[in-house]
Formats: sequence, structure tokens, C-alpha cells
Amino acid sequence: MHMNDLISIGQLAERTGLSVSAIRFYETKGLVTPMRNSGGQRRFLRSDIRRLSFVLIAQQLGLPLREIETVLSKLPKNRTPTQKDWTGISKAIRAALDDQIARLQRTRENLDGCIGCGCLSLKKCKLYNADDRASAKGPGPQYLLRERSEID
Repeated sequence: MHMNDLISIGQLAERTGLSVSAIRFYETKGLVTPMRNSGGQRRFLRSDIRRLSFVLIAQQLGLPLREIETVLSKLPKNRTPTQKDWTGISKAIRAALDDQIARLQRTRENLDGCIGCGCLSLKKCKLYNADDRASAKGPGPQYLLRERSEID
């Protein structure tokens, strides 16, 4: 590995927009693994820019950090990930994103009716939850979170 392939934590922070403390947090989670130079300073692979950028994007998409950790653990730690590596990651999170998109679409479609009924309570709502059928599936706005067929 060439020294030009390594960057300081400050350079990584500048390139990703993350604070140094956030990078250290992600380090504790195993999302990046720095090396140490002879003076004990952290040095990161340039490819960690892409790795942390992925973390930021995945979090904005609503993926939990635990799931991001699992997915990124499949990337190689001793070399720069290839296009094939990243394609595998993309496939791994596709189902979670599809589920989230479906939940958002259901919420968008049902929200006007729920708010429009005036009660603002899925426990009492005669329109969406007659006889409180959704309570058997757990707390919260079940008809907004799940397919109605999963509740009825």
C-alpha cells in the first residue's frame, strides 16, 4: 500500500463532511478501520471516503445503523472495494428500501383519510380501525405501517 492511499482523520472529515468525533464513533462501530502511523496517528484508506459516504446515504434513507454495520461488514477491509463489491451491497439493501418505500406510499395514501376523520386515534377510528381490530397486531398506527390485508 502506498502512502498516497492513506489520509488523515482531518482529511477524511473534510471530504465526507463528518466531524472527527463522528468518524471516531463510526470507527468504534467497525465501519472504518484506520491504521496507525509511526507517531500513532490514525490513517484511513481513501476508499473510506466512499464507505462513510455510503453510511450517510443509508442513514438518510432510514436504514438503522445496525443494518448498515451488517451490510458493510461484507466489504473487504484490506483493499478498496470494487464495483462488484458495491453491487452486492446494493442488492443487500434493496429489499429494505423497497419495504420502506411501500410503507411511505401507504402512509401517503391513508394519511388524508386518517387525519380527515377528525379523531386522530386509530384506537377509536371507525373509518380505519372498526372495533379496534388493529390492536391485535401491536401498538401504534398499524394501518399506516402495514398493508391492510396484514391487519384484517
